[in-house]
Amino acid sequence: MEGVPKFVDTHCHLAMTELSEDLCQVLERAQAQNVTGVLAVGSDEESSLISVDIANNHAGLVFGAAVGIHPHEAQQFSGKMPFGLREQAKRHPVVAVGETGLDYYYDNSPRDLQQQLFVAHIELARRVDKPLIMHVRDAFDDAFSILRAEGVPPKGGVIHCFSGTYQDARMALDMGLYISFSGILTFPKAEGLREVAKMVPLDRLLCETDAPYLAPVPKRGKVNEPSFVRYVYEVLASVRGMEVEKLSEKIYLNVKTLFGGVE
Repeated sequence: MEGVPKFVDTHCHLAMTELSEDLCQVLERAQAQNVTGVLAVGSDEESSLISVDIANNHAGLVFGAAVGIHPHEAQQFSGKMPFGLREQAKRHPVVAVGETGLDYYYDNSPRDLQQQLFVAHIELARRVDKPLIMHVRDAFDDAFSILRAEGVPPKGGVIHCFSGTYQDARMALDMGLYISFSGILTFPKAEGLREVAKMVPLDRLLCETDAPYLAPVPKRGKVNEPSFVRYVYEVLASVRGMEVEKLSEKIYLNVKTLFGGVE
């Protein structure tokens, strides 16, 4: 319907039990809020494979899956990408490799193993010719250093759930990467992040929930889900001084450019 925004949630952990146990209802609520696409993202071997199954079983709304190992799990995999995921990454409905990256805030895995696993994901993304989904927290300098050394994969990538500075965003943009904003953008104390969001070029913006985490205002304290992505769009549109319908149209095109697959 003309004039009605259509939202895409570019990063959602549908395989996690908070969402998977009620998946059909979660997806129905998303559609009721004009969500037309959801990307199911893995964070370890099991959730990656479940995400692939979800994308196969709910094709259309769940337009694809991403397979990868979160940096928190790097120690469990000795800094290496499992063979099964390397094989799965070649196949439909996988549209991206990740999430991967570096997290020095929690340091749940040794930093050297996080870095080794990040490199393995970059190499895989290049080999299967798919974009990279990156989690970076308190580790932008090392992440960018690795990306410079290894080279950004030809299909590019996105810093998901961005929470860095404008300088971090500028570096990502200079590398040709997209920047995705989550519910953090709606938090009262995120004034600095909203300033960053004003400056990112329209053709490099994405929105996400990172569900079941980071429920946006006004849903704080609830389990996050794809239907809530509209609140991220609304705040992003507001800080940029544009209509949410126009923003959603542009982000839809960005999703198609980066990931393809979305209908």
